[in-house]
Amino acid sequence: MADTPLRVAIAGLGFGEKVHLPALRDCPSTEPVALWHPRAERLEAATQATGLPGHTSFERLLADPTIDAIVIATPPEPRFALAQAALAAGKHLLLEKPVALNADQVESLQRQAMARNLTVAVDFEYRAVPLFQQLAALLQQGVLGDPWLVKLDWLMSSRADATRPWSWYSQAEAGGGVLGALGTHAFDILHWLIGPTRHLRACLSTAIPARPLPDGRGALGTVDAEDIALIQLDLADGHGRRVPAQLNLASVTRAGRGFWLELYGSQATLVLGSSNQADYVHGFQLWMAAPGEPLRPLPLDPSLAFPRTWEDGRIAPVGRVIGWWAEAVRHQRPMVPGLGEAVLSQRCCDQARQDWP
Repeated sequence: MADTPLRVAIAGLGFGEKVHLPALRDCPSTEPVALWHPRAERLEAATQATGLPGHTSFERLLADPTIDAIVIATPPEPRFALAQAALAAGKHLLLEKPVALNADQVESLQRQAMARNLTVAVDFEYRAVPLFQQLAALLQQGVLGDPWLVKLDWLMSSRADATRPWSWYSQAEAGGGVLGALGTHAFDILHWLIGPTRHLRACLSTAIPARPLPDGRGALGTVDAEDIALIQLDLADGHGRRVPAQLNLASVTRAGRGFWLELYGSQATLVLGSSNQADYVHGFQLWMAAPGEPLRPLPLDPSLAFPRTWEDGRIAPVGRVIGWWAEAVRHQRPMVPGLGEAVLSQRCCDQARQDWP
């Protein structure tokens, strides 16, 4: 195992085929070896396009002894059962987020993985984006001083078109909504950069309560998943200080401003942001200001740059996470980001939904 690549199958052919597959192929420590999808016609198209063998039976995929690990990039609802079965079969995992539909399920996977000594990564890929890593390093160096306030606006227009068809994303019970899509990342980013959430209060809403069903007959399906989430948090930093934070998420903001993280402290202000809604990695910039001074842009630390980038900006950071995962498997060490981080993030999503009347 030490000298051979991790042989990985991909379950799920949307994000899995577009992003995970090229990232796995580029990583010297991994080799994609198979695909899985429950629909034969979708699987056949993917196997012809990629040249990889395919399975419609997940049980048959798990029974293949040449497969060491599985990327599960399906929609959220089936992930928990698929991950349970894969761990029972002795496969290492890389899971898309949300990992499961609630924190109890994530904790169950964590216990199962620990009992079988299996390595599970979670694709919190913003931890792998160079300017995010540079911001984390500045915070570790203490340039912010005492943290006074954190504000994260993530305002996207991806679902502002009311004619976009109803799908699993429209259903809270299926893991849909802006909390699963953006909130899981946002909570993890805040926990990583500042510290864990100690308390939160949430106001959720659904701006577009119905969408056309995909059968084309004109009937509407009810949307019960939130598309806007306004959240107040108390974070605890590494020195035991309480840090107030405000998190605003939306997927229906036409001409929304994108991703903007602002950190205000006693010694500096730091801002990381991007208005590029077409690519959620390309376009980020980082600024800093000392007290009494204007914000000034900071150049990227070249030691953090990706060795290669793609037109699709998602591939490079996912590839970096895949590399960390392969090394964690190889050296049998804990994986970060993994299920421990996913539990903390999912607990926040669960609590936010409990606050919603």
